[in-house]
Amino acid sequence: MATADGNRARATIREIASAAGVSIATVSRVINGRPDVAPETREAVLQVVRDHGFSTNRSARALSGGRTGLVGVTLPIVQAAYFAFILAGSAEALYEQDMRVVLCPTLHEHEREITLLDRLMHGTTDGAVLMLPEETNEELKALQRMGYPFVVADPRVPLDDGIPAVSAAHAAGARAAVEHLLGLGHRRIGAITGPPAWMATTERLQGYKGALAAAGVMPDPALIIQSNFETAGGESAARRLLAAKERPTAIFAFNDNAAVGVLNVARELRLRVPEDLSVVGFDDSEQAAIVTPALTTVRQPLAEMGRMAVSLLLRMLENQRVEGLKVELATRLVIRASTAPAPAQLEV
Repeated sequence: MATADGNRARATIREIASAAGVSIATVSRVINGRPDVAPETREAVLQVVRDHGFSTNRSARALSGGRTGLVGVTLPIVQAAYFAFILAGSAEALYEQDMRVVLCPTLHEHEREITLLDRLMHGTTDGAVLMLPEETNEELKALQRMGYPFVVADPRVPLDDGIPAVSAAHAAGARAAVEHLLGLGHRRIGAITGPPAWMATTERLQGYKGALAAAGVMPDPALIIQSNFETAGGESAARRLLAAKERPTAIFAFNDNAAVGVLNVARELRLRVPEDLSVVGFDDSEQAAIVTPALTTVRQPLAEMGRMAVSLLLRMLENQRVEGLKVELATRLVIRASTAPAPAQLEV
């Protein structure tokens, strides 16, 4: 696919179909972001696209459909690995459709986020992915009434019907973590939660209590300590739990930052993990695999969360019917070295 002077020419859709061994219709569906294409077929077409320099004409698409190919992504903090994974998934999914991200850090500030959304809506973006947004349900509904398409990734609070969102299966993940500890013989299992109004906190707490109840273990309120998803908060909560006369034999921290805080305090108190104390986190962040001991945790599909949010948004932009505006992605327990059978006795 080169010109006579040796320069590579843009491939036609027919040439792309021939090189990928698929129909022209399939290539068209891939390029236009249609969901009805098998993943391996999509990748085969995109590889040919990359190899031969084919690209959709974004300017022509914008003129014909009123689209710019730009999507806003709001997120609290750029540096945090948690949000970076969701951002990476969103950016990759947009790039595959010849679209780009307009990045908008909000720093967890409500007024800043409202201002950014106003600029995105009245600027050049086609829509937005809102990560852990500060807006209330009413504010998000008002945004919908203005006709601005958006999808919430990792909602902070439970959302009303009709607001599109992608989240992880928090309750199921927490239940799997506690069932793992119960299977190891633990019965006094502490919980270090997150901010009380957050959906992740309430649903993980439901999973924690549900797993205990199913095993015939009455949840002890003294073993549930509210925290803030930060390492320092995890340390403070761990000190309270481990100072008790009847301390827990295991602690389930509602994120990996808090779990690292537990490991720090256990080290200070000369408690061996996992021989004296088992620890489980939630997220499967990069630090989970490199701390000592390596952390047993619940993996959230963060990059897939970003990709799915973009997929929903693109369907909305194409005026396609979106089945199920609330998408919950499965989590998975990752067992490493921080959990072991409960000790036979506790030194109190």
